[in-house]
Amino acid sequence: MSAARFASLAPGLAFIALVLAFLEVAVDRNWVKAVLIPAPSDTAVVLWNIIWSGAFADPVGDTLGLLFAGYGIACVLGVVLGVLMGYFRGVYNLLEPLAEVLRTIPKPVLLPPLMLFLGLGFPMKIFIVALAGVFPVLINTMQAVRSIDPVLIDTARTFGRGTGAILWRVMLPASAPLILAGMRVSLGFALVLVILSEMLAGSGGLGQLLSDMQKTFLVRETFAWLTIIAVVGFALTAMFDWIERRIAFWSRSAVE
Repeated sequence: MSAARFASLAPGLAFIALVLAFLEVAVDRNWVKAVLIPAPSDTAVVLWNIIWSGAFADPVGDTLGLLFAGYGIACVLGVVLGVLMGYFRGVYNLLEPLAEVLRTIPKPVLLPPLMLFLGLGFPMKIFIVALAGVFPVLINTMQAVRSIDPVLIDTARTFGRGTGAILWRVMLPASAPLILAGMRVSLGFALVLVILSEMLAGSGGLGQLLSDMQKTFLVRETFAWLTIIAVVGFALTAMFDWIERRIAFWSRSAVE
């Protein structure tokens, strides 16, 4: 991590440390009931035991496997449909009403019917993650394609480039910053839905563990696993930032 990046994170990290210190004091002086919110030091002990024993590896692996499968499908489908809908008016007219209807439905409410049709296994979880993640990528890709300077397309045609080459060599590179912005939003949605689907289906992963801890009133364990989920989310965001800076290195957002 560069010095500039660390300096930008320092205020946020200091604020988190301040909040944790306040919670420690609040629990110690009985301002907050420990049965509801444990002291950060107690949670840290449980968290250390989970990490030291390696008990986190299998649940994290299961959740990340589902996440990457569903998220990967969402990104590919969103980019392909977004480019087609942004470039071809006929495709837009055909798919736009369906996309708008599905986009406005809160995805968690689709979990019960999906459980009936697809069961509680991997297909249901991957489907709901892909459905939740596809629309930010689709909308950003479509808008990015529509905002491309027509001079770029006309120049490519002047040099004899066909439609396929224009889509691949002109539109995708020019649209990359906005597409990546959509993928960033999609990643957050996908993580939420994969955890939620695991909690409701009860078939492995971080979501099931978190649900089991809550049902048995293991408060410290619940907060420890919540911390692991937060770290996983932070790591995924950091990894995405790294990838974005290398794919769209000319973009102002990637440089910053």
